[in-house]
Amino acid sequence: MPHTSQVVCPSCGAVNRLPAGKPAGKARCGTCRENLFTGHPASADGPMFRKQVARSSIPVVVDVWAPWCGPCRMMAPAFEKAAQDLEPQVRFLKLDSDQEAAVSAELGIRSIPTLLLFQGGREIARQSGALTANQIAGWIRQHVHQAA
Repeated sequence: MPHTSQVVCPSCGAVNRLPAGKPAGKARCGTCRENLFTGHPASADGPMFRKQVARSSIPVVVDVWAPWCGPCRMMAPAFEKAAQDLEPQVRFLKLDSDQEAAVSAELGIRSIPTLLLFQGGREIARQSGALTANQIAGWIRQHVHQAA
């Protein structure tokens, strides 16, 4: 049986199986019919964040940010560019630390922006401070490669 990936729909939270050999970039959710990957980071609340991390078989990178944070706003276009470059191999999420204060506390977020990288349901890397798109992509590739 060919390898399949599990991907959580950022729109409705349904878990979708993606068969190997099919173009994941064009995949649609079997439940809500929305695109599974758009080339843009998806906003996530606490329950969506937890489901993405727990159920996705692809790496999940999370930008923990706040609307009032200058460095967060400065890094947003770089995070967007990294999503355009690395999806559908990696899921990109944005988690507002003000709206999801309990999740931020659970994660031990002490400064923002903070990038978290999850694979197989566990955190494999963490980086605080604003980065460029190339730095974000390099950081992800380095840690995903080490975890493999």
